[in-house]
Amino acid sequence: MDKTPQTLPRQSWTFSNEVNSEIRRAAATGIYDIRGGGAKRRVPHFDDLLFLGASMSRYPLEGYREKCDTSVVLGTRFAKKPIELKIPITIAGMSFGALSGQAKEALGRGATMAGTSTTTGDGGMTEEERGHSEKLVYQYLPSRYGMNPDDLRRADAIEVVVGQGAKPGGGGMLLGQKITERVAGMRDLPQGIDQRSACRHPDWTGPDDLEIKILELREITNWEKPIYIKIGGARPYYDTALAVKAGADVVVLDGMQGGTAATQDVFIEHVGQPTLACIRPAVQALQDLGMHREVQLVVSGGIRGGADVAKALALGADAVAIGTAALVALGDNDPKWEAEYQKLGSTTGAYDDWHEGRDPAGITTQDPELSKRLDPIAAGRRLRNYLNVMTLECQTIARACGHNHVHNLEPEDLCALTMEAAAMAQVPLAGTNWYPGKPGF
Repeated sequence: MDKTPQTLPRQSWTFSNEVNSEIRRAAATGIYDIRGGGAKRRVPHFDDLLFLGASMSRYPLEGYREKCDTSVVLGTRFAKKPIELKIPITIAGMSFGALSGQAKEALGRGATMAGTSTTTGDGGMTEEERGHSEKLVYQYLPSRYGMNPDDLRRADAIEVVVGQGAKPGGGGMLLGQKITERVAGMRDLPQGIDQRSACRHPDWTGPDDLEIKILELREITNWEKPIYIKIGGARPYYDTALAVKAGADVVVLDGMQGGTAATQDVFIEHVGQPTLACIRPAVQALQDLGMHREVQLVVSGGIRGGADVAKALALGADAVAIGTAALVALGDNDPKWEAEYQKLGSTTGAYDDWHEGRDPAGITTQDPELSKRLDPIAAGRRLRNYLNVMTLECQTIARACGHNHVHNLEPEDLCALTMEAAAMAQVPLAGTNWYPGKPGF
């Protein structure tokens, strides 16, 4: 007897298991989801670009004989003491409070050994970080946590944070279990009480006011320190232009793949633009103002390896900043802690509950027993090794494209694999000389 063929059940793409799970969670709790870790959705990124190595039309450089410089100077516009770095890779701002003291020390150690800078993040300057960072950038955020003129002067540069890629237009959060006595003292907060950072600065409301604030910071620091302006990847052309108009030495541009310790999931996944889409408009703004290379551009948000660095530089950046990748290099999300991640209801590579302060790796926690698991000396060496590998990879690509400095990489060295990447990066689709929106087509 013939049986009627069974039709396999099909799950809705719109109402997937993941979507339905979030609906049930929201219905049960009545609160929005808070997490860290940055965007998880797939968006056009550096993997959608390829380099066109030299052959006949260009002459490659021999890696064993010909040098390829990687140095970069940040803050040459107005600062008396620009920051000189050996490599075009810096450590992004991550706060003490979000990270343990051991993690901050490890970041400082690793950056110093590699010849680059690290950044304080929200929450003020710790002695661990200042003591082990040869070059330290002080973040000046809307919260003003830990801010004082003495630490501004002790820093090597000041980064005024207007926006962050994971949450442009929004503030971050630090749950009470991470606000220990020391964190509370640095931030002038009650111990053990949840804290939410402001989304905008309290003493200025626009670019004209920002110009006044920058002048104030220059006066406090005797015009020595470079002033960075950090913007989230929302309207990169206009935000970059306004930052330059306000007097910035450096613009830091953070795309939506940038991580965060904690904010609303709806921000992380639905606000801002991919890093790849932000670089060319920012570079165009600098070029239109005659400021490209005079005002340096630092790009962050999803930088993982030397190829990403080289592609960002080829699109016009002067340097990049890494955050999540640096934490992974220190030891975060290490498979050796898989059993403990499982106990937290997560798994290696998916752990994003950094805000809860139970990180088995001892990095995103204030628990003294957990944080003791991180050896800052060994972790600093791992970060140094990772930065060195990224730099060597970037040099290798630059030489293969015929360049003796990584800053000589250019859009003409690239092609795109997808229409979206071609349009965002404004480089030809592979096998053509065209990209969507190219003038004259």
